[in-house]
Amino acid sequence: MPEIQEECGVFGVCGSGEDVARIAFFGLFSLQHRGQESAGIAVSDGEKIRMHRDMGLVTQVFQEEHLQKLRGHIAVAHTRYSTTGASILRNVQPMLCDCELGPIAVAHNGDLINAAQIRSEMRNSGIEFETTSDSEVILKLLAASCECNIEDAITDVMTKIKGAYAVLIMTQNKLIGIRDPFGIRPLCIGRLNSSHYVLASETCALNTVGAHFIREVEPGEMIILTPEGMEERQAIPTQGHALCIFEYVYFARPDSRMYGKSVHETRRRMGHELAREHPAPGAHMVFPIPNTGTPAAIGFAEASRIPYGEGVIKNHYIHRTFIQPDQRMRDLGVRMKLSPLKEALSGRRVVMIDDSIVRGTTIGQQIKMIREAGAAEVHVRISSPPYKHPCFYGIDTANQNELIAAKLSVEEIRQYIGADSLGYLSLNGLVRAIGVKKDKLCCACLDGKYPVEVPKQAKLSKFVFEEPASVK
Repeated sequence: MPEIQEECGVFGVCGSGEDVARIAFFGLFSLQHRGQESAGIAVSDGEKIRMHRDMGLVTQVFQEEHLQKLRGHIAVAHTRYSTTGASILRNVQPMLCDCELGPIAVAHNGDLINAAQIRSEMRNSGIEFETTSDSEVILKLLAASCECNIEDAITDVMTKIKGAYAVLIMTQNKLIGIRDPFGIRPLCIGRLNSSHYVLASETCALNTVGAHFIREVEPGEMIILTPEGMEERQAIPTQGHALCIFEYVYFARPDSRMYGKSVHETRRRMGHELAREHPAPGAHMVFPIPNTGTPAAIGFAEASRIPYGEGVIKNHYIHRTFIQPDQRMRDLGVRMKLSPLKEALSGRRVVMIDDSIVRGTTIGQQIKMIREAGAAEVHVRISSPPYKHPCFYGIDTANQNELIAAKLSVEEIRQYIGADSLGYLSLNGLVRAIGVKKDKLCCACLDGKYPVEVPKQAKLSKFVFEEPASVK
């Protein structure tokens, strides 16, 4: 369980005669792993847009009575982890406004690296903002556009915003999906009941609602859904392909597919590569830190021929709660989530597989717990390279001075976390496991090469060491 926080999940459906709110609920439920702070659904009946949103998990926010009130033929939904903007109700999405184009609802995954500049310019021109979220910047730009139709207004906005975004925009009679010109954040299209369409962050959401995957939205593309069907339009030129590599490492659900690759199989191949690069001769058992470490642990066991087993059990009911723990419970936070299996660990040399190390505090507590359960040796293997550089594109990682790999060597990290040995998968090994050319992936958090140039002021907010190289 890494110390990287989730991003957001977006889902939309357009279909006359469908219970679109219920479909959106189940689509959103399948994207819960992408954010657990808040959730919302907005529905249009052709005249009005009605919305319900609140803080909490999808199942906490929505009850049957809420879905009954959301009647219409188009729905847009969002589940959030805040990367910009405080975790408060007014920042919950979808966001809604009335303008000359009519009512508009927006759901956004990603971060705009020029949001502060745009916000400042719009405030100077007299436009007020109600939230601290950069998603409102998109909404206010749409509302302020001089274009006479929503498609041209969206194109106009896409020429002004920079960064990572997968955005769903709903009007009274249209659902429109757009993706940034590098395709950093994921977005895909599915067909529902042969004549209706859905848009979702991941293919796992399509599976849940019974939709068939068509394809991924291309970088810079606009997908327009109406009751009459689907229109495809290249809104702005594609500038490259740079899907976030951590979708494969951690963010995406294992039953999703990206670039046509199974996420589960990709993670299993990461384990194969990891076993070749960092074998653990003499170990008795390989076990994962569940759940994202599980496929890589299976692959490591397969390639090394060390038996796979369970060393810890995860409490799957530890989610967002409105009951705050006291200090003693916070100190025992790792034990609230994971319980060691003493019979499996006692006296054994074990290989513990996790997907990443960010700050290094959580994994150190896990190793201590495993030793206390009786493990003779704890060898740690990580199915991604050292995480050295902050993200500016919608992932809530630490500033660089909080990233342990930016400050310490692998040997120093091993000593800090208390492992008997430590091995990271190389970037080349990770790319081989994914099976996609490196120039189609954003690896900025690993190699410091940012596909979208980051403004100097934004860099200063997160960098405290020598700034990594940027590439346009």
